[in-house]
Amino acid sequence: MGPDMNLIADFLLAAGAFATALYCFILAGRLKRFTTLETGMGGAIAVLSAQVDDMTKALERARSSAQTSSTSLEDQVRRAEAAAARLEIILASMHDVGGEVPARDEPESDDRRLRFVRRRPERGMMRVAE
Repeated sequence: MGPDMNLIADFLLAAGAFATALYCFILAGRLKRFTTLETGMGGAIAVLSAQVDDMTKALERARSSAQTSSTSLEDQVRRAEAAAARLEIILASMHDVGGEVPARDEPESDDRRLRFVRRRPERGMMRVAE
């Protein structure tokens, strides 16, 4: 290899080193912008982390509320079942007593009609609407 080839190889090696240094400088700038807490991905990650914490707390509150509601509903179902059992006993005892149903005091008439009552709005309300 001659002196010209060594010069060309040195020039190519220097150009490669310069290109690599420029590439590293550009990547460092991008990485700095990427991790900036206020405007870059770091900020987005911080916001998302805070939102995950808020959602976790909301989920815990909802879970405890659902547990309370479930307990209350179970209690009401037990009370309703007990009341239904008592009503069945009362109906059975009334069935055993027997007897006739007392007649109504008023005679039923087929000419009765429904009546609709319309009310006029108050004068003060009409003034407000005008």
